[in-house]
Amino acid sequence: MADSSVRALTFDVFGTVVDWRGSIIDEGHRLWGEKRLNLDWAAFADAWRERYQPSMSEVRDGRRPWTVLDQLHRESLTKIAPHFGLDGLSDVELDDLNLIWHRLKPWPDSVTGLTQLKQTYTIAALSNGNLALLTNMAKRAELPWDAILGAEVTHNYKPLPAAYLGSARALGLTPAQCMMVAAHNSDLAAARRCGFKTAFVRRPREYGPMQTTDLHPTEDWDIVANDLIDLAERMDR
Repeated sequence: MADSSVRALTFDVFGTVVDWRGSIIDEGHRLWGEKRLNLDWAAFADAWRERYQPSMSEVRDGRRPWTVLDQLHRESLTKIAPHFGLDGLSDVELDDLNLIWHRLKPWPDSVTGLTQLKQTYTIAALSNGNLALLTNMAKRAELPWDAILGAEVTHNYKPLPAAYLGSARALGLTPAQCMMVAAHNSDLAAARRCGFKTAFVRRPREYGPMQTTDLHPTEDWDIVANDLIDLAERMDR
């Protein structure tokens, strides 16, 4: 049952709202296949994503100054490109390939679920993505955010507390008035430690058919939902 004190739902985006892996695979075959790039796009997507947390850790730990995710993605792409035969691409082509993260597709339930939730709650992206990335993604995928918050707004990458606390503050709310929605137990655990309510959304194929992580809630989250439409229905009870 929903908590009546909750006024805003803040969402993890990559994996919870959009299918990053499937989107990269699909665009790789559809668009980049025309450039005769015949490679294992699933392995490529996984390799790129494997550099996601390590690249942000350098910023979190203070080993490098604040750097937006677009730049971190681009640096990661440069590092993995030779392993997939992409080192022959021009800088312009690599820049365009990097923008694939701006073009990620939503899960089938995401737009409907968000639209339903928006009728009652403020809905905001609380993501490690930068503003340009998330704005372009929202425009393309028709994600009806009321606000885009998170890393670039707070200059802190999740799961640092400032990413959550700064986002709540930007909405003019206390953490207890916010509910973090994510398909990742670690994200919810970090948000809970900051005083957020929590909602776990199952995305058992985020990492493909052999996924072994985040298949089930690992704590007693306030709500557990099968998708965002199910979450909207549970929040309405």
